[in-house]
Amino acid sequence: MEETQTKYNPMQALKRSMFAMRNGIVADALRQGGCPFKIIFGVNLPQLAEIASRSEKSKQFACQVWANSTTRESMLIAPMLMPAAEFDREMAEEWISQLPSAEVADVLCLKLLRHTAYALDLALDLCESHEEMKKYAGLRLMCNLAPAHPDRAAAIGRAHLDSATGILRQPAAVLASYGED
Repeated sequence: MEETQTKYNPMQALKRSMFAMRNGIVADALRQGGCPFKIIFGVNLPQLAEIASRSEKSKQFACQVWANSTTRESMLIAPMLMPAAEFDREMAEEWISQLPSAEVADVLCLKLLRHTAYALDLALDLCESHEEMKKYAGLRLMCNLAPAHPDRAAAIGRAHLDSATGILRQPAAVLASYGED
């Protein structure tokens, strides 16, 4: 890895790592399933987390990786490269407005947004959005915050469950049942 780091810039090293772990069967299945990206390596999340653990973590680099929005794995790994303390709410709202898929929203919420100081306020605001992907991100973020806010999570789930359809149904159902045994 040391040779790779000195021979290539961080973006080249990252792309080479993702290319080395590509999985054509997964990539083909994602394409057939309607995955919205032009470039799909088929790298799974544990592998992306491993690559991220060996990669540069900085706001500048994470933004550069996120900007490579034609590549599935770039948008999935960028939240893993962004230091949460440097990810302000304005930038969070910008990234959320660019979400191309539920998969990217899930990773953004799990790996980055839940670790921010403003996570609960953001989740509550997003849950009230009229844009499906933003509302989905809010519900998914609330799922991540539910252990710390069980009553609020359950109330949000119940409030959205009756009207939830499509991608919104699952996180609303999870939240609505939170705390039930």
